[in-house]
Amino acid sequence: MTLQTSIEEKLKATFAPERLSVINESHLHAGHQPDITGAGETHMRVRIVSAKFVGMSRLQRHRAITDLLKPELDAGLHALAVEPAAPGEPTRW
Repeated sequence: MTLQTSIEEKLKATFAPERLSVINESHLHAGHQPDITGAGETHMRVRIVSAKFVGMSRLQRHRAITDLLKPELDAGLHALAVEPAAPGEPTRW
């Protein structure tokens, strides 16, 4: 299973999202550091809309997602961009 798929499954199971997009942006960061070639799964973007975020601050939403994905971050995921929203909130995507 790819890291991207693993992240998608964890987010679905925990947040039951209305909308979810996990995007591998590793290729955009090739060469930023000597060991980042852009070929792997080092940089991910999560766009998620979930009713579980209602009443949560932006910081609480980010923490909920990063806490869930801590094993992936500890295992080598270099960067995680998070764009969480509750239903009815505006998104840029």
